[in-house]
Amino acid sequence: MPAKIAPKQVAIRAGLTFDDVLLIPAASDIHPNDADTKTRVTRDLFLNIPLLSSAMDTVTESAMAIAMAQA
Repeated sequence: MPAKIAPKQVAIRAGLTFDDVLLIPAASDIHPNDADTKTRVTRDLFLNIPLLSSAMDTVTESAMAIAMAQA
């Protein structure tokens, strides 16, 4: 029987949900066009918006995933 090798351990960082964050309106010196909202999903995959859709086929179908990736 071959020996089993444990998978590489990866540190999982804490995540936030909408209930964890409160954005308070305030004046800003940053113009909205200058804000960088890129989000790293994997080592090689970036999204231009900081949102992910649910990984449920009844919520996110291929058209939604493609539209979000192109945004």
